[in-house]
Amino acid sequence: MGPNGEQVGVVRIEVALRLAQDADLDLVEVAPNSKPPVVKIMDYGKFKYEAAQKAKEARRNQANTILKEVRFRLKIEAHDYTTKLKRAEGFLKAGDKVKAMILFRGREQSRPEQGVRLLRKFAEDVAEFGTVESNPTIDGRNMVMVVAPHKNKSEVKTEQNAQRAANKEAARSAAHGGPATEPAPAPAE
Repeated sequence: MGPNGEQVGVVRIEVALRLAQDADLDLVEVAPNSKPPVVKIMDYGKFKYEAAQKAKEARRNQANTILKEVRFRLKIEAHDYTTKLKRAEGFLKAGDKVKAMILFRGREQSRPEQGVRLLRKFAEDVAEFGTVESNPTIDGRNMVMVVAPHKNKSEVKTEQNAQRAANKEAARSAAHGGPATEPAPAPAE
């Protein structure tokens, strides 16, 4: 490929090097695994800089999904349940997984079906924001269920960045220009 992106075609390496020298640029191998290898006449320093910028952007947009935990007791009051539910919904909206855990005490361990019922109710209540990834399982004195969000963390982060940019633009236009107002008429004498 030439310096302006045009196709030069398949040429010998000596010819390609001479073309690069004539253009006062470097011969950079872009796709080494293809047959024949693809090379481009370009400034190598600029190529490295752009590759570093792309890698930096990819790292910035990458987000790790975290496993958040919400703990219940088997005999939870309605208000407490609502509070825990809202907390879990917030985690799911942010793109994090939620681990719902019921802690059994004493004789409660002999009634795991009540725990399953509570976790199923929880799954139905958060169905708008996530889906059950692992069904309720007993782990010692606890019963655990994992709910995964519908949107992954990077999608949520991208949406937040777009929303933030739109808000900044709206604030900037309101501060600088704003709606055009007509000047007040001069007082009559």
